[in-house]
Amino acid sequence: MANTILVGAQWGDEGKGKIIDVLTEQADVVVRTQGGNNAGHTVFVGPQKYVLHLIPSGILRRGKKNVIANGVVVDPIGLVNEINGLHKLNVKTEGRLFVSETAHVVLPYHRELDAQREVLKGRHKIGTTKRGIGPCYGDKAARVGLRMVDLVNPERFEEKLRLRIKENNEVLRALGAKPLSFKTVHHTYAAAARVLKPYVTNTVVLLHACLRRGESLLFEGAQGTFLDIDHGTYPFVTSSNTSAGGACTGSGVPPHRMDRVVGVMKAYTTRVGEGPLPSEADEISDLLHGMGREFGATTGRPRRCGWFDAVATRHATMVNGIDELAITNIDGLDTVETIKVCIGYRDGKARYDHVPADDQVLARVEPVYAEFEGWRTPLDKVRRWKDLPVKTRTYLRAISELTGARLGIASVGPARAQTIFV
Repeated sequence: MANTILVGAQWGDEGKGKIIDVLTEQADVVVRTQGGNNAGHTVFVGPQKYVLHLIPSGILRRGKKNVIANGVVVDPIGLVNEINGLHKLNVKTEGRLFVSETAHVVLPYHRELDAQREVLKGRHKIGTTKRGIGPCYGDKAARVGLRMVDLVNPERFEEKLRLRIKENNEVLRALGAKPLSFKTVHHTYAAAARVLKPYVTNTVVLLHACLRRGESLLFEGAQGTFLDIDHGTYPFVTSSNTSAGGACTGSGVPPHRMDRVVGVMKAYTTRVGEGPLPSEADEISDLLHGMGREFGATTGRPRRCGWFDAVATRHATMVNGIDELAITNIDGLDTVETIKVCIGYRDGKARYDHVPADDQVLARVEPVYAEFEGWRTPLDKVRRWKDLPVKTRTYLRAISELTGARLGIASVGPARAQTIFV
């Protein structure tokens, strides 16, 4: 398989975990390049459900290397728990999981600051998962962060942690929060460091060695294009580059070694947390929640739901250079009689065919819809493109044309077998 970047083309939760798992069969190495354990990828292997937050989905396929690269922020406690959880399910990580020595470390004061800042924002809150991701990336940009190479060096970690807790405790007191105990934090994280040390390595060197051997790389994105710190619906975004460019800066693999970009999107639209969602509609939200669908893998929060937004996905195709689409959750629309697709935004007399950068404009636009007939039949047993109902194929072709990229994969359920290659 060509070296492939896989990105979410909406607001995250597009079903990337399943698509990555399917594509990993043909890849040699799976690389996570940004985000932290605020993301959650759900993968079904037979009847077994796996929810992964930091470890790449390739860990569920034998013989695949899995890399947590330099662009990721790592919660050591969360990572240890994830490793132990996989071991209990007889999934081996030793010799298959590699963690960048330059990945930054999420610490308890990051989580406390995250929570306190959300409280201060009040009704203007972002809707963060409160996992400390933003404050950790903030420390990285301010050049005061601790990295995995610090964590696994006991003397250096103790010295740096003491200074950082002293400084951050002052901030926490000012915010009205309880200060942290250096002794408690140090004891807990030093124990995690001992578990993680064998996994920590120079992943840039490792990945380039893989390239020289002709191994194929699959870059696993977290969140989605419109949560990108530069290209998303700012300020209601995450703190990393979730678009295709983040795969290069977050891994150390240069752009000219990337062969294709696959954009994953649902057959409708969802979003978790605050911020604009132009095609949001109670009718589809009530339908999907009533089916027990669309609850966050990380937070358990119900996702906000709307009709497919072709304006947003067309914009995502432009930003990411998407070559191929993987459309998921098509079966979620099996009972809908008339399916709407947002093909433009209207703001008074103004009409937009792209996503406005001004979040206040985006919050007040009204969607312009096209309508398609629903297929009104279950799709979960379909395994070939030609066996999909004509109305389903018409709808998917329309999405592809409106988005501006070729349709490559259609998913009609969470299992590996429920994947149709077009």
